[in-house]
Amino acid sequence: MLKLLYKRIVNHFPVPYRFLSNMSARLRPIVMSGPSGSGKSTLLQKLFEEFPHHFAFSVSHTTRSPRPGETHGKEYFFVSREEFESMIKNKEFLEHAVFSGNRYGTSMNSVESLQKSGKICILDVEINGVKSIKKTNLNALFIFIRPPSLEILSERLRARGTESEDKVQQRLNTAQEALEYANQPGSYDHIIINDNLDTAYVELKKILAPVLKVVQNGP
Repeated sequence: MLKLLYKRIVNHFPVPYRFLSNMSARLRPIVMSGPSGSGKSTLLQKLFEEFPHHFAFSVSHTTRSPRPGETHGKEYFFVSREEFESMIKNKEFLEHAVFSGNRYGTSMNSVESLQKSGKICILDVEINGVKSIKKTNLNALFIFIRPPSLEILSERLRARGTESEDKVQQRLNTAQEALEYANQPGSYDHIIINDNLDTAYVELKKILAPVLKVVQNGP
């Protein structure tokens, strides 16, 4: 009787609340953010290499067409613009954005599926994605990877030699906005200054130790 009542109550609420009710409170998703050149991608690569069976990225939805070699449900869930708009209307996304005329979004179901598999879900998002996720009921841990300074970030971006000066300046402007948001109290649970990659990685592992313990030891 109680199970039937619980099911009726859960089904009464919209998707975000049903999603939250089924999530493990101990296996928190990790929201990682940081400007291009902060070293975020390198830190995540090291994390996945050391713990290949513990972490996974959520698979995003997109309206763009698959590229050669891409598989539906692996790199992305490739959907029509109409389906994407319907998902927005039904509040199925934690965050969504437009890049180069195509829509991209992280659905709540994709995060839930990872949690059910026993892996820690990693969401790699930019500042607007962070703001959007903070408005949901996702019990996430927010981590910001910060460069030591804009000057050092500028040096890192230019040292790549892969982008025009206009593109570098655009990335620096975006980084300035991200840094200003990170300075606001409560924006992130943890801020890691990546002045030295090895030191930053050690700090990242310390932050993730509690959730790693849950995966390694079981519920």
